[in-house]
Amino acid sequence: MSEFDERRKEPRKTVMKFTPVYDADKEKLLGYLRDLTLQGALVIGEKTLEVDNQLTLKFKLPEDLSDIIAKHLIISARVARCVEDESPNSYKLGFEFKDNEPEQIKIIEAILNRYHFRHRRYEWQDPGAI
Repeated sequence: MSEFDERRKEPRKTVMKFTPVYDADKEKLLGYLRDLTLQGALVIGEKTLEVDNQLTLKFKLPEDLSDIIAKHLIISARVARCVEDESPNSYKLGFEFKDNEPEQIKIIEAILNRYHFRHRRYEWQDPGAI
């Protein structure tokens, strides 16, 4: 368990939907969403960012989110970490969201409810017992 896992208020949920994330002010692609919580996100990108830098993030939302009309989630965030990923020329960009508004929370919850990867537990059965 990393020091980041110990400080996290809720477990990360892996998002199983292709979701580009941009620097909203520069309209520059930062990377693609990997994990999401109400407090922050993990984005996999090709460039480093300076820790503690403040950004406005723009998530391109999937078109099939029920009850969500917005095409983007725009939210203020702080770069909490930037470390090399296992993939070559890739970085894990950790963002901490700032001052979530009720509409932003509704969108994040919709993404989590619809797209987070759910681990299924399988019980092993002895094939000879069938």
